[in-house]
Amino acid sequence: MSGDFLVVLAVALPFVGAGLIWLTDWNANLREATTLTTAGALIWVVLSILDLVLTGAAPATGAFEIVPGLAIALSVEPLGMLFACVASALWIVNSIYSIGYMRGNKEPRQTIFYVCFALAIASTIGIAFSANLFTLFLFYEILTLSTYPLVTHKANADAVVGGRVYLMMLLGTSTVLFLPAIVATAFIAGTLDFTPGGILAGKAEGPVIAVLLALYMFGIGKAALMPFHRWLPAAMVAPTPVSALLHAVAVVKAGVFTAMKVVVYIFGIDLLATSGQSTWLIWVAAASLLIGSLVALTKDNLKARLAYSTVSQLAYVVLGAALANVWGIVGGSMHIGMHAVGKITLFFCAGAIYTAAHKTEVSELTGLGRTMPFTFAAFLIGALSIIGLPPFGGLWGKWYLTLGALDAGQLTIVAILMISSLLNIAYLLPIPFKAFFGTAAGGPPRGGIKEAPLPCLIAIGITSAACVLLFFYPGPVLELLQLIDTGKGDAP
Repeated sequence: MSGDFLVVLAVALPFVGAGLIWLTDWNANLREATTLTTAGALIWVVLSILDLVLTGAAPATGAFEIVPGLAIALSVEPLGMLFACVASALWIVNSIYSIGYMRGNKEPRQTIFYVCFALAIASTIGIAFSANLFTLFLFYEILTLSTYPLVTHKANADAVVGGRVYLMMLLGTSTVLFLPAIVATAFIAGTLDFTPGGILAGKAEGPVIAVLLALYMFGIGKAALMPFHRWLPAAMVAPTPVSALLHAVAVVKAGVFTAMKVVVYIFGIDLLATSGQSTWLIWVAAASLLIGSLVALTKDNLKARLAYSTVSQLAYVVLGAALANVWGIVGGSMHIGMHAVGKITLFFCAGAIYTAAHKTEVSELTGLGRTMPFTFAAFLIGALSIIGLPPFGGLWGKWYLTLGALDAGQLTIVAILMISSLLNIAYLLPIPFKAFFGTAAGGPPRGGIKEAPLPCLIAIGITSAACVLLFFYPGPVLELLQLIDTGKGDAP
């Protein structure tokens, strides 16, 4: 099969899978087998495209013009390839986990859950392989709409309120800020195509660049850059597999991926570096990075603590883009993948704790490690990866971001990255420590080992192992990122 056909197939497969899942509603086993088969087929297609990209190919489809100047088109470049690999690989793992979680908690409306999940993955792959801003914006909005039913899945009062915040903030930022930025870009540059080196060089300068950058960075609400972050903790009313989707597989990663792609292929890092117009963004990202961690320290609800952790961790990627140098781009892009694996592990563990022990608050977890040793050992691994300690993959994104900050002469940012890691330790490590070594008020727990259902544990085991493997084998990720054409001709 040609690379061009594979690109179309990668986007189409989850859409087709969603329809088949709907048709198999009558049999739960068949429905879930359809989900896993579709997810398995998608990862095979994405890895086939990856093989082509690593040999220097750039698969693309012809443009389907809606109106003159606005076309739907797909093309593959290394940054989008990385995002597609993350989304497709974690979809199948999340699907395995979802089977155990949804059945274990006897969740209602499971068919619509799997259907919307597939639609969300389809739009995520569309975002990853978009050849221009118009195509990306269409899939970006489809992602918002397809995940809304997932956020409101429980259909209670909290879910309705959380879903309303989710929808209003994401649609509001995209229509009021993101869309005007795209229109202005088309007017200034005469094109919306993603182009190495950017499309604004020589066509915009000074305040125009600063205003456009602000419209993009705050308009891409899925990146959860403060103060447009409240939808993320509000969406924690959703079932845990949805939280994992939001934080690791699709939504927030679509946000920071879009921010990174706009910086590299619309502005161009040369334009931002020479104009100095991204300096303000460095400090906004740094503030989000620290404030998110400080708020996480105050949260007793486990999912809320992890949500604010995500707000902080997303700022690392925006920071890498704002540094406007090659190492910053590599570090921020690598953090997309490394954080995804670590954070999905933590959310999987939170869901396992809820399923097996019906605990949701950090203060309730003391001593629980004795009855759920596998889950809390995995939580420790995921936490250490998020912190960025060896031998776990989360180290590499922070390492290259530090190199980017040094290259930009931003020594204060290096210090902020170190402080942030200390804050990560403060809000994450006490959880497994108290679970294993603390004693609850009622004395040691009784009843022996009681873990979540086996599918949950399988998924947790896979992502925990990936946290370790990505430390020892970061080469394939770095090899892919070295192929990013920033227009500077100085890949690391």
